[in-house]
Order: sequence, then structure tokens, then C-alpha cells
Amino acid sequence: MLDAALFLFVLVFFALGIKRPFVWVLAYLYIDILAPQKIGWALTQIFPLSLIAFCAAFLGWILTDSKKDVKFSFRQGLLLVFLLWCFFTLQFSPFPVEAALKWDWVWKAMVFAIFLPFTIMTRLRLEAALLVMVLTAAAIIISASMKTALGGGGYESLYFFVNDNSGLYESSTLATIAIGLIPLILWFTRHGTIFKPDWRVKIFAYCLIFACLLIPIGTEARTGLVCIAVIAVLALRDVKRRAMFILAGGLLGIMALPFIPQSYYERMATIGSHDGDESASTRLAVWEWTIEYAAENPSGGGFDIYRANSFTYRLPTRTGEGNTVSVEYDTVTDEARAFHSAYFEVLGEQGFFGLGIWLWLQLLGLWHMERIRRRWRGRTGEGMQWQAPLATALQYAHIIYLVGATFQGIAYQAFIMMLIGLQIALHVYCKRLDSPRKRGIGARVERPAATGDGPDVASPRPALR
Repeated sequence: MLDAALFLFVLVFFALGIKRPFVWVLAYLYIDILAPQKIGWALTQIFPLSLIAFCAAFLGWILTDSKKDVKFSFRQGLLLVFLLWCFFTLQFSPFPVEAALKWDWVWKAMVFAIFLPFTIMTRLRLEAALLVMVLTAAAIIISASMKTALGGGGYESLYFFVNDNSGLYESSTLATIAIGLIPLILWFTRHGTIFKPDWRVKIFAYCLIFACLLIPIGTEARTGLVCIAVIAVLALRDVKRRAMFILAGGLLGIMALPFIPQSYYERMATIGSHDGDESASTRLAVWEWTIEYAAENPSGGGFDIYRANSFTYRLPTRTGEGNTVSVEYDTVTDEARAFHSAYFEVLGEQGFFGLGIWLWLQLLGLWHMERIRRRWRGRTGEGMQWQAPLATALQYAHIIYLVGATFQGIAYQAFIMMLIGLQIALHVYCKRLDSPRKRGIGARVERPAATGDGPDVASPRPALR
């Protein structure tokens, strides 16, 4: 039944796209995030659902969308340069088979991120894409949080829809994404138009935020705790009563302590020191190896170059209790250990040039969102009050990703590439609305969408066509 339900749901997506081809873009977002072909075992695996949606999205845009306001932005150009550089380094990878497997999904993620802004010319399309991303990730988050609440969590023991350590099904990645979604969920409680932000939407949103906060506990991902601290600091920028906010946050944290398992405390205790933790010690050793490798190979080694690493380090082992604790140092030799950091992942695989392009792409996104926030936050005209909050939410989600990426190899993560695509779309959209103002003609006012596929001033066609 589950397999049939997933397959029929995807078919409904495809069928709706016949009348509104933009729905095929939404279908690809859904399929790429949730991966129903991995959840099902028969019908969903017979057909290449992701490839079909990928091709349909491109074909629908080429045949039906107006190209009048399409602009190729600078960040899309950076993405294209980074994509070409990844292809260049791929040719010299010492591990061609493994590198080809990674390239197979990386190029799709980057190509779709470049393509996505071309399809989003209206507010309704932007909101629809964001809503599908949030709700699709929420399906995984809600399931995992329910298992956590029922006592089924634990490090590497919280099982999702599939037993697959990739995409959003990797515990630390899901913890980072879950916390990063919180600002976007809050945006829907104030500015959503597809689902009007009434009491039902707000209750669901607040419950979803609670579920997001449970993910770092259920996965016992140390990165998740760091991301929670980051979002708390970022929230201080916008709250009016900061002292009250800090006090309320502290009280909620204290109230939650009795319900958190002891294993969570023990794992979080290793954040402050790497000496006694093999995982942290290994990461430091890998990062040192990566810096040395990049110094000898400035252009990088291509995908999965971490398989070439080999290093030896000393790991302290503590025995005994109280005043009788003794420490012995064991020599540990390890090899082919993953980077466990997006920054070192790009440095090792793409070299200094690739890392520079990747960092430029990230920082430019933060700057663009900050510019939109500052330019639009004081506007009171009709249809001009949602842009600044959305830019802030996308910026905060991006910052949380960049912090979480310090401890995870998620430099090419498809969900983040989609997020970058939405940032580019919002930036281009706001520039287009501002262009009459620059010419002195006066601002063009956008009419808020009244229905699911109503017209938008930015396009003469139906918004979701």
C-alpha cells in the first residue's frame, strides 16, 4: 500500500503539470528531497522518477514559460564556473569509479540550482517552491521527531523512512536542515498566501518547529546543538524584548532537561574537547592532511580524494574513576576517512580555486539577502512587506547551513543548492520590481495572489503555468 500510495502521489504531481508545467518543477523538488524511489520497493523503483521530473521541468519551461524577464545572474555564473571546474578536476581523479558516482548527483544538483531561478518569476511560484521544500523535509522531520518523543532516538539508531546515509537521511545533515528551516516556517506564519496564516496554519507551524528542535536530540548530532545556539543568537537581531527572549529561552531549556536522555548529555559533553573522542581526533587529522594535500596539489584531487588519506595520531584512553583515573595514549592509524567538513571537502577535491568560487557563492548570497532586507524592510506599499522577512529567513537558513557545514561534508548537498536557487530567484525578482524605481517611473506594485494560481504583475501568464 505504501509503495502504491507514493507512486500515485507522484503521478498526480505529473498529471497536474500537464495544465500547469511549473508543477513539474515542484515535483522534482519533492522527489529529490524525499526520494520516494528509495522508500518504495516496486512501482517507485521501476521508473526513473527523478530523471522524468528533471526532464519534464526543463521541457515545461522551454515550451510554455515566457522568457521576457529571464536574467542570468552573477551567482548563476559562479555556479556554472564551479560546475565546470568540478568536471575538470573529475578528469584527473585517482578514484574514477567513486568520483563518477558522486559526480552523477552533484551535477544534477548544481544544474537544477542554476535552472530554478529561470522558472520563478512571481511571488506565487517562489512561495510554492519554498512550501514544497519545507513540507517535504517536514515529512522526514515529523516522522523522526515522533520516534524521538516515543523514546526511539539515539546516535546512529534513529531510523528514518529509509536506511540510507545520504541526502537528508544522514542524521547530522537532517539536524542542520531542520534547524535551518525554522526561520522559513516562521515566515509562512506571517506572510504565506497559499495557506493563509490563520490559527490552523500557526498551530501546525509551531508544532513543526518543535519537531525540528527534537531532531538534534533524537539524532544526538552535536552539530544540531551548535545550530540551535546559532539560531538563538540570530533571533536576538529581530526580537524587540531581548532580555525577555533570553529568559524565556533559558526557562524552556531548563524545563526540557528532565526529558533528555543521558546518552545525549554524554555525547554533547565531547563538544568542548577533542582529546578523548576518536571521531573529533580523526576529523582534525583529516583536516591537517587535506591542507598538506592542497599545498602539494593546488588544483585539488577531484571527488572522493579523501580515499587517498592515511595518517597516525595518538588517542588518550582514560580508565578508572574519581581520583584513580589513569590516561594511556594509544597510537591509532587510519586511512580513507571522509572530510567531515564542507570547507575541507571543497579544498581537497577542488583545490584553492574551487574553494574560492564556492566561498564567493556562499558569501555573495548572504550579502544579497542583507541588501534586500535593508532596502525593503521600511516599505509599506501593497505587496511590498514580505520580501525583507523572506530575505532574512533565507539568510538565517544559509548561515545555519554554513555553521553546520563546518562539521559535515555537505558542500554539494541538493537541498542547499535549491536554497541557493531560491535566493537567486528572490534577488532577481526584487531587482526587477526595483527597476522602474531606478528609471524614475515609480515603483510597480505587486498584487498579492488571491488564489492558488492567480495572475501576477510580473508575468502576463497564470502564475503557475
